[in-house]
Amino acid sequence: MPASKRDQLLATAEQLFYEEGFHATGIDRIVAAAGVVRMTLYNHFASKEALVAAVLATRHERFMASLDTATASAVPGQVTRALVDAHGRWLEDHSPHGCIMVKAMGEFAEHSTEIHALAVAAKADLLARLEASLARDGLDHQDGLARQLFMVLEGSNTAVALQGTQTALADTQALTDTLLSVAQGKTE
Repeated sequence: MPASKRDQLLATAEQLFYEEGFHATGIDRIVAAAGVVRMTLYNHFASKEALVAAVLATRHERFMASLDTATASAVPGQVTRALVDAHGRWLEDHSPHGCIMVKAMGEFAEHSTEIHALAVAAKADLLARLEASLARDGLDHQDGLARQLFMVLEGSNTAVALQGTQTALADTQALTDTLLSVAQGKTE
């Protein structure tokens, strides 16, 4: 089944915003790449900012669904590792140049409180998923562990662009294993 024009616009805009930047990518570039006319875009999105918000929301939903799928079938004691593995697969498949939410925070901090807040909320969702994973692993009482793991994952978002995916993800795994082993040692 062919994608709807709205879905086509979202996918095209997501790719262009990720690769070229939000402000550097104009409406004309998006409609040309999507193979639609400008009016089609405005029939689905009231403004470029509305398109950006929709792109970020849609991408975030897919990212959270990938984490939730990975952790849903994980056994207690392996839930957090499953989340970290899913995060790594997402970076490999969708974010080899870093996190689009971080890019949005940087580009919209002074230009759109709505877009900036949407990206910040996405990061809060990741931290909440880490907290839930640790709870399922019986480690939720470890003070600061979720924040520390969050820092590791956020660091991997940047490291993939600098060190390459394999090195960044190997380091992410090693740091995660160290943090979880220390935390598990405290509970025994």
